Amino acid sequence: QVQLVESGGGLVQAGGSLRLSCAASGRTLNNYVFGWFRQAPGKEREFVAAIWRGDNTLYSESVKGRFTISRDSAKSRIYLQMNDLKAEDTAIYYCGADDDKAINTASRLYDYWGQGTQVTVSS
Repeated sequence: QVQLVESGGGLVQAGGSLRLSCAASGRTLNNYVFGWFRQAPGKEREFVAAIWRGDNTLYSESVKGRFTISRDSAKSRIYLQMNDLKAEDTAIYYCGADDDKAINTASRLYDYWGQGTQVTVSS
């Protein structure tokens, strides 16, 4: 069992920055891929970024170059630094954990989820 708690969301103007944090606890966290997904009203949950161990990362094309995912194993935290935010980044952002030991972009493959944190970007 893995527990995930997201924080750091809020309201920001377009062009601004936010850093989301996901606190993870439970089983051996090094065995999990951690991903950030987002869901806007009326849309499906979509992949944003994921990290496997310390240096394997993957980003969606829509956020590549603007967002950075990182992991602090000592603190059991996963971060998503979001820069140059756009109105279309507005969504609830979720942290997920997947024990497949390879990065997946499909949300159905993730085993554990946090409750989400709202990000609103005003234009």
